[in-house]
Amino acid sequence: MTNILLVEDDEVDVMNVKRAFKKNNITNPLYIAANGLEALAMLRGENNDCQIPRERRLVLLDLNMPKMNGIEFLRELRADPELRFTPVIVLTTSNEDRDKVEVYNLNVAGYILKPVTFANFVEAVATLNKYWTLSEIP
Repeated sequence: MTNILLVEDDEVDVMNVKRAFKKNNITNPLYIAANGLEALAMLRGENNDCQIPRERRLVLLDLNMPKMNGIEFLRELRADPELRFTPVIVLTTSNEDRDKVEVYNLNVAGYILKPVTFANFVEAVATLNKYWTLSEIP
């Protein structure tokens, strides 16, 4: 089972992800971090309140966040020898070409624009579920 870390500062988006998981019967453990700093602490085991198992991890990453945005998080993640191979899928509202180029240069597994409607969001999450179910994540 894949352990999923959602890095998202918007409470409504967090709630939508949880609802989409429920609607798609996705039972993977879901961990939430409000920004990149919190996510790194959780992945490194520095957050005593929340320990994410070290194996079979996947990060769903928003780009626009306070304290440490998604691109800064990715740079830090890829520079960390223990974490640099962690698969990351960007899930964001940013449709900026420069953001897409930058994150793909940082080896993300995918870049998904957050759909406007909840029905489309549920569909996107179902597709993501198929992806991480089929992917061999160490």
